Amino acid sequence: MILRKTLKEKKRIVIKVGTSSLTHSETGLMDFIKMEKLVRELTDLHNRGKEVVLVSSGAIAVGRKALGLKERPSALSVKQACASVGQARLMMSYQKFFMEYNQVASQILMTKNTLIHEENRENARNTFETLLSMGVIPIVNENDTISTYEIRFGDNDTLSAIVSALVQADLLILLSDIDGLFTDDPNRNPDAKFIEYVDRIDERFRKMAKGSASDVGTGGMSTKLNAARLATSAGADMIIANGADMGILHRIIDGERIGTMFKANRTDDFYLIDYLDAPVKKQG
Repeated sequence: MILRKTLKEKKRIVIKVGTSSLTHSETGLMDFIKMEKLVRELTDLHNRGKEVVLVSSGAIAVGRKALGLKERPSALSVKQACASVGQARLMMSYQKFFMEYNQVASQILMTKNTLIHEENRENARNTFETLLSMGVIPIVNENDTISTYEIRFGDNDTLSAIVSALVQADLLILLSDIDGLFTDDPNRNPDAKFIEYVDRIDERFRKMAKGSASDVGTGGMSTKLNAARLATSAGADMIIANGADMGILHRIIDGERIGTMFKANRTDDFYLIDYLDAPVKKQG
C-alpha cells in the first residue's frame, strides 16, 4: 500500500502504550524486557531524526502492585494513592533505561484543566515544542494523583490523540493488546474480519466499537475509534497495532502492513477545545 510507504517521512510521532503492554499478564507486575525494548525503539526513532512523544499508561497498575492490592481499586482516593506511588516508580524505570541509551526524557502530567484555558494550553504547547527542539522525549500521562471525574480525559487513548492535536503530530501510534480494528470482537467471534485501512470514520465503524476485556487498562475499541476521529481530524495519520513486541514500531515506520491505518482527514472547522469540552465517560 502506497500510503504505508509515506510513514517513513513522518517527522513528529506520538506513541501511546497501554498498561497491558507494559505488565505481565500473569502477575500484573512490570515487564522490564518489554519496557527496555520500547525505550530502545523510541531512542532509535529519535536517532533517525524523528521527534517522539510517549504517552504511557501504567501508573495505577504499578502502584497497585507496590501497595499489595489484589484487585483494581474502585475508590477514587485509593486510585490516586496508587497513581502517586506508581508514577514515581514508572518514571524511575523509564529514566534508567533511557539513560542507558544516552537519551534525555522528561515527564509531563496533564489534566483537562491544563488545556481548557487558552493561556495554559499555549504554555503546554510551548513546553512540548521546547523539549522536542532540545532533543528530549517527553513522557506524558494523565495526572491521576489529583484528577477528578470533572477534569479527567478518561483514558490515555483520548489523551494521546489530544497530545497529537496539541503538538500537530504527523502520526499517532496506539499500541495495545489487539492487532487492530476488526468487524467484531475477535476474542468472541472467530469470524471477525481484520480491517487494514480506514479512509474515513463513519457510523459503520463506530458501531463496531466494543469494550476491552482487560482488567488493567481503561481503553477499549470505542476509545481507540474516538482517538482516531480526533487525531485524523487534527491532521495526523493513526495506527492501531499490537504491542506484544515493541519491535513493531520500526516496522510500522518502515512501511510494513501492520495494524489498522486510519488516514488523516483534517477538517477546516477542527478546534481542540471542542473535544476538551466533551463529557468524559465515567470509569468503573
